[in-house]
Amino acid sequence: MTFAPPDAARLAAPSVVTEIPGPRSRELHAERENAVSSGFGTVLPVFVDHAEGAVLVDVDGNRFIDLASGIAVTSVGAAHPRVAERIARQAARFTHTCFMVTEYESFVRVAEWLNARVPGEWDKRTALFSTGAEAVENAVKIARKHTGRPGVLVLDEAYHGRSLLTMAMTAKEHPYRSGFGPLPDDVVVRATNGNALRSGLDTETALAEVARVLEAHGPESFAALVVEPIQGEGGFNVPQPGFLAGLAGLARAHGIVFVVDEIQAGLGRTGRLFASEHDGAAGDLTLTAKALGGGMPISAVTGRSDIMDAVHTGGLGGTYAGNPVACEAALAVFDVLDDPETLQNVARIEQVVRERLDPLVDEIDVVADVRGRGAMLAIEFADADLSPLPELTSAISRACHSSGVLTLTTGTHGNVIRLLPPLIAEPELVARGVDILVAAIKEAAA
Repeated sequence: MTFAPPDAARLAAPSVVTEIPGPRSRELHAERENAVSSGFGTVLPVFVDHAEGAVLVDVDGNRFIDLASGIAVTSVGAAHPRVAERIARQAARFTHTCFMVTEYESFVRVAEWLNARVPGEWDKRTALFSTGAEAVENAVKIARKHTGRPGVLVLDEAYHGRSLLTMAMTAKEHPYRSGFGPLPDDVVVRATNGNALRSGLDTETALAEVARVLEAHGPESFAALVVEPIQGEGGFNVPQPGFLAGLAGLARAHGIVFVVDEIQAGLGRTGRLFASEHDGAAGDLTLTAKALGGGMPISAVTGRSDIMDAVHTGGLGGTYAGNPVACEAALAVFDVLDDPETLQNVARIEQVVRERLDPLVDEIDVVADVRGRGAMLAIEFADADLSPLPELTSAISRACHSSGVLTLTTGTHGNVIRLLPPLIAEPELVARGVDILVAAIKEAAA
């Protein structure tokens, strides 16, 4: 059974029984400050006791509607019984051997599922790793080995990770890049993303600008063009029609490997299994992570077999790459994604969210845009001249937290609230959470 049966307590969320954070969370947070590096931030300083579908219950008994999914990680919920069962069964057998030392079947089964479903009408191979940043870095390694070139082309407002190379590929300075240089910026070149709200460029002009950047730096110097089918940290920017397909055409015309970073947007999040399917732009390499393991650390690079097999034996790997417990979790996630009801539920989630948010663009001056696909939706706040309003955005998000709804801010300017409910969330529960968000927006705007 993919979906949990209706539960009165879960569907009654949110339920706030203490101030937020509550007394036990405050105690634990004080202990955290004495034990954990201050380099780790937190969105909401409450300590979670357990999860029930799309509801998080903290140590003080407060019940939060989860519109964050651990930043698109717990897409089947933070405690799906299939995931928990397969993890427990595997952990009782063995937790690790290292696939590069001795093999196990689940690694192969995860690769087979991805090879069969990742977009692209060609023979595929998959390599498994542990984190999204690892997947990005290994995609660049693979592309360099295949092409014999060093350069990487990325887009404005991109986010690709926190490791050294991926920080250089990421556009947002604070908190991701600030103070961590020098970065390998000499191999990373940035081009326009054709942001529909802010760039003023149509698809044709944006593609022409990307082509100009390629020519200026010499297209023969680029190994990879790495793009997100919907930008995550950049503000849930949806590409204009034809833009992704045009980028794929530009890359292939110059022998550049087209890499689609589906780490946040993929695996059912946008209402299709892969977000790039909306634009008909299959990657030569496609990257998955986050939702892939249902909360366990696992990532993948899947792509054309001639590119994937260009790497010499031993050139790819990692101690925890494709850990067997994480592989079993991924296989449980696949069971949920293969159920047609899952993507149908995503469509229902999008409908109830858009019914509530879309009208705000005309009703409230500070609501500049509502955008996204499926269960990956966002609302941007700005003045009439599009000057970002990050303080207002943070205040709205904090008001949601105080009312028992977990939301996240995002965007280059910190002026976007993003909604990432679990794909299995009851639409009526999501609707209740968004109603609280709408009330917070109206109060803050007034």
